[in-house]
Amino acid sequence: VQLQASGGGLVQAGGSLRVSCAASGRTFSNYKIGWFRQAPSLEREFVAAINRISITYYANSVKGRFTVSRDNAKNTVYLQMNSLKPEDTAVYFCAADMVGVQVSTRESDYVYWGQGTLVTVSS
Repeated sequence: VQLQASGGGLVQAGGSLRVSCAASGRTFSNYKIGWFRQAPSLEREFVAAINRISITYYANSVKGRFTVSRDNAKNTVYLQMNSLKPEDTAVYFCAADMVGVQVSTRESDYVYWGQGTLVTVSS
């Protein structure tokens, strides 16, 4: 499967942004999807995940502000980001894998990765 992340941009603190992850392939509904982010000079970190039955899981840093969802008919997963903070500034990556039902926070559990989309939150 090939993944294409989009929707990043510049937003003021407190604002909202929705990033998307479009996937190729006919079996998209069987994939679990994870969102990760990497800020400058920092390691990539887990943000949110959704499995094939739409069970979701969030990092504590975004819980209550971010929502991950999927539209299997459109082969797309969304990350709605509200109440954005400057520390949310990062390149956001989506990743996919077909193995397992549980949501996963580990990068090693995802085989397919998109190219990332930059989200910049100004103070």
